[in-house]
Amino acid sequence: MKRALALAYGLLAYLLFFVTFLYAVFFVGGLGVPLTVDAGRSAPLGTAIVIDALLLSAFAVQHSVMARQGFKRRWTKIVSGPVERSTYVVAASLVLALLLWQWRPIPQVIWDLRGTMAEPLLVVLFWAGWATVFVSTFLINHFELFGLSQVWAFFRGHEFRGPAFKTPVLYRMVRHPIYLGFTVAFWAAPHMTAGHLLFAVATTGYMLVGIHFEERDLTRIHGQAYRAYRERVPMLIPLPKGAKGKAGGSNAEESA
Repeated sequence: MKRALALAYGLLAYLLFFVTFLYAVFFVGGLGVPLTVDAGRSAPLGTAIVIDALLLSAFAVQHSVMARQGFKRRWTKIVSGPVERSTYVVAASLVLALLLWQWRPIPQVIWDLRGTMAEPLLVVLFWAGWATVFVSTFLINHFELFGLSQVWAFFRGHEFRGPAFKTPVLYRMVRHPIYLGFTVAFWAAPHMTAGHLLFAVATTGYMLVGIHFEERDLTRIHGQAYRAYRERVPMLIPLPKGAKGKAGGSNAEESA
């Protein structure tokens, strides 16, 4: 019964993540949902900035704190190891859902390229960014990243072994293709408002800070193999072969 409950919990956590994440794609793109980065509850400019900043801060703190190895060691004394990742997924999804629900648009226009030759290019980049995120999760292990492999192993009575260090396909071009995909998707906006700009700047800043802590954890776990990888592969921006990058990681997203 305990194993079955853990499996059911993991499946529900994944479903919650999937629905919330899918809504987030349309939220950022302003596509066919009632609440988007540019449409929703209105508020005076100062109030909107404070509310949005608090929502973004809550998102960043939850992700950063719960992803750290020290927190995980203490947390698994309270939450069973097989459902630790699923619990992280639930917490992240709930914080993201709160942000999507309570976001206050700031409608001042920064740029408007709709109807220009740049619009189709930006639309393609937007979807390419999300596709990069999606594909990159499968390149490392999508189901492990979101807790399903852990609860499935527990259900079958098998010991779950942590991820091995690997650098498949996109991870040979940049160390953080998932973060690269997010960055492209957040900035590829034909119609950029002040609210969207705040969202893009804050999330990009969080990712850059997050990479620092993730790579510190990854270096502890994988040692010289990861240090050599950092020397060989750039963090976010693909560079010509032979150029060295000095910034962030492969399975790095697995520690997030």
